[in-house]
Amino acid sequence: MIKHRILIAGAGIGGLTAGACLLRAGHDVTIFEQASELSEVGAGLQISANATHVLHHLGLRARLAEVGVRPGAYVFRLHDTGEEIDRFALSDEHERLHGAPYYQLHRADVHTLLAAKVIELRRDAIRLNCRVTGFEENENSVKLRLADGTSVQGDLLVGADGLKSVICQQIVGNVPATYTGDAAWRITVPVECLPQNFMDQVMMVWMGPGRHVVTYYLRAGALLNFVGLVETDEVSEESWTAKFPWERFKADFQGWHADIQTIIDAADRDGCYRWSLHYRPAITNWSTRRATLLGDSVHPTLPYLAQGACMAIEDGAVLMRALDHADSIPDALELYERNRIDRTVRIVNQSTANRALFHLRTVDAIRASFAKRDEGADRNAWLYSYNPLTVKLV
Repeated sequence: MIKHRILIAGAGIGGLTAGACLLRAGHDVTIFEQASELSEVGAGLQISANATHVLHHLGLRARLAEVGVRPGAYVFRLHDTGEEIDRFALSDEHERLHGAPYYQLHRADVHTLLAAKVIELRRDAIRLNCRVTGFEENENSVKLRLADGTSVQGDLLVGADGLKSVICQQIVGNVPATYTGDAAWRITVPVECLPQNFMDQVMMVWMGPGRHVVTYYLRAGALLNFVGLVETDEVSEESWTAKFPWERFKADFQGWHADIQTIIDAADRDGCYRWSLHYRPAITNWSTRRATLLGDSVHPTLPYLAQGACMAIEDGAVLMRALDHADSIPDALELYERNRIDRTVRIVNQSTANRALFHLRTVDAIRASFAKRDEGADRNAWLYSYNPLTVKLV
């Protein structure tokens, strides 16, 4: 395999995963991050087998087991009575079916593990205080421009610079963002602030008219993660770090189950975050001859299927394999794009569809909708069963 000089814009989970995969495959990789230090905001994320395969490939199996939670099941409940509408097994059953565990993890923990792996593979692979402004390319190379006026030359550029990607803007143009009508509340609560044995170690979706809540544990069970999606006409900042008053949070879930009230009452009054969710249409042309995109830079997804981070992780592994399979970088990027578009579009569309499912207005409508589908069988058949390290590239 030809070894390439690869430039990656962005040191988030997608950029770090791609960097680690490509370094492990023998490429010369440098990651450019605009922040002054490596850190990650946010709280919980879910990593199903389709992404866990890649993290295991990078040698993170033992550390994931230490910091993660393996939920016993995916459970759907009514918002007020708590009645269980549906469930499917995770934990041992998920690993038996797909060959890797389902984990619930703190985003910062995953980011830390990936950054450490990149640095282990190449000590100086990550450059901080490097804001990307654009790129130039010719037949034989690509040049990444930085805000300080300098530039760096390589064989391939990967845009992993998130929702407001500079690289995407140059490749695709402006991608319109449309407010979904939903805002997402986010908190984490230490378990010592909750009643003993408060909630089983499961992934739980509470469904109600115009809103839903997702709860699960993080950090080996030390934290409870809460994400509450509410329909509102008030459009606020599209940011995970935007704080809102606890009183607004409490009011948004008035009349919900006692367990939801217990979590909200235990929240840090100064640590309640809410951000507005925006929909972006799927992009079907990701690449130039020597530049491409991955993760939120190209297929940002709404958080209704728990696959945003998983898609970015999958992207990094498939890109690594495409470079190994193809004779040239342009051919590799065509192969990568061709093998990712259909899957990522399906995930983006299914995530969007789940918003309507979780916000149905009546109990009868919720029961009828779940009676028509086997959520566990559907996801096991096409979503979790995908292994980016072994799937046939066509």
